[in-house]
Amino acid sequence: MKTLLTFALLAALGTGSAFMLRTEPSFNGSAQLTDGAFRDGLYLGRLAAQSGNQRHVAVGRWANLQDRSSFSAGYQQGYSEFLASRVAPTAGAQD
Repeated sequence: MKTLLTFALLAALGTGSAFMLRTEPSFNGSAQLTDGAFRDGLYLGRLAAQSGNQRHVAVGRWANLQDRSSFSAGYQQGYSEFLASRVAPTAGAQD
């Protein structure tokens, strides 16, 4: 019984350590909302679409590759979401 308890404890500690030490974050759901580069891209993408500007992702604003890809994903999402909201019919509109 003591051996089983020790094994379970070591397995739990190993799993917890593995999750804490992973190097690449998962950008989905709430993780994206807390990432500054993603939120910056989301804002600038929406702003560009609202202004009628063409899609131009300025990733040079961010120093490392991870932030650049996060910014780019946010920009693309913000730009596309704004355009999709303009094209989608409004719920209260009648012909």
